[in-house]
Amino acid sequence: MSLLFLAHRVPFPPDRGDKIRSFHILQYLARRTPVHLVAFADDEADFDPPAAFTDLLASCKILPRKKSQKRAAIEALATGKPVSLTAFASAAMQAAVDRVLPEVTSTYCFSGQMAQYLPVGGPPVVMDFVDVDSAKFAGFADDARGPMRWMMLREARLLGAFEHNVAARASASLFVSEAEARVFREGGATGQILAVENGIDSETFDPDGSYRSLSRHPGEGRGPVGKVAVTAFRLSLSPSPNWAPASAGEGNGVGGQAPLIVFTGQMDYRPNIDAVTWFARDILPLIRKRHSAHFAIVGRAPTAAVKALAGDHVTVTGAVDDVRGWLAAAAVCVAPLKLARGIQNKVLEAMAMARPVVASTAAAEGIDHADTIRVADTAQDFADRIAALIETPGTAAALGQAARAQVIRRYGWDARLAPLDALLGLAP
Repeated sequence: MSLLFLAHRVPFPPDRGDKIRSFHILQYLARRTPVHLVAFADDEADFDPPAAFTDLLASCKILPRKKSQKRAAIEALATGKPVSLTAFASAAMQAAVDRVLPEVTSTYCFSGQMAQYLPVGGPPVVMDFVDVDSAKFAGFADDARGPMRWMMLREARLLGAFEHNVAARASASLFVSEAEARVFREGGATGQILAVENGIDSETFDPDGSYRSLSRHPGEGRGPVGKVAVTAFRLSLSPSPNWAPASAGEGNGVGGQAPLIVFTGQMDYRPNIDAVTWFARDILPLIRKRHSAHFAIVGRAPTAAVKALAGDHVTVTGAVDDVRGWLAAAAVCVAPLKLARGIQNKVLEAMAMARPVVASTAAAEGIDHADTIRVADTAQDFADRIAALIETPGTAAALGQAARAQVIRRYGWDARLAPLDALLGLAP
């Protein structure tokens, strides 16, 4: 047999949540059967992946996606379709898919936006929705007003109908957590609806590992978040002139000056933007009444609103070569997301690095963390839990070690992805 892997972003480098999942799934499948990849790229660097990646594949076709959000919205209003689909609509992509389909016996479709390219009556499809995107837009509508609220409600309604139609045709519909799968079922979807959770590479995310080496991430040293180097165990980027970078590996402060609190993620993603804005404006000042803490926002593509948070007590790094150095230097890692879908890779990565984590209920919900995450939902609760960990480094260290043990026990990638063998008829 052979497989078409259809993705809304090239599954390389694994430098953001969706690409981490798609990269590991593609790697897993390619060890078992020939895989033909057809994918969009929205970054010039992604058009020429290294041989370490392409050698996994039977064929690889990468197409540009340059349609603006404004154009996609106009097309959506003109056609009665969701913006999520018109943003990814492309005659060139349809032609590329049509050329590959006769050569494959099944399809793995990653992300609902790509299901528009699958013909009725084509090869069997395993549909990986990852999250319930229609529910995400319904959540956005709750915080929106005026025309934007109308657009978010429209998107939730039209996209939800499309998702249900796709699920009814697919061999199986996959979600990143049982909580997401349950939301989809309770929304009226039919068909085989399953959770296939994300994993974590605990050998790469190892607090005792070398942060100079990125050998387990092919592609000229691009790590899980981005591109600016961590060299000689020194964090090299400090946009705030009044803050001294940390020595990675200390785990209890910034160069002996202040406890470091770290958030990692794609920083043009709205839930991440809202999370760090809330933390910097409302939570950090409460912590600083008790400790001279510093907050680092670590991740690629920070928006103007995120960059504006930088100051004496907040660093916005932009892309970094290796997120592990920042995690290793953190006294506490935080995930104060008010809207979160599925499993948060940022939380698994921090747990694997044996860092204590304080997260919102939404960010912790999809993770079987065995009480190794401190959960908070108000600014005061976040501040109290973080301050308590800073004040008791022994407790913080023990919590971090328990978190690492839990992800090793529960979240190895091969174990998480094993259900794909039966769904796709693959030999283990």
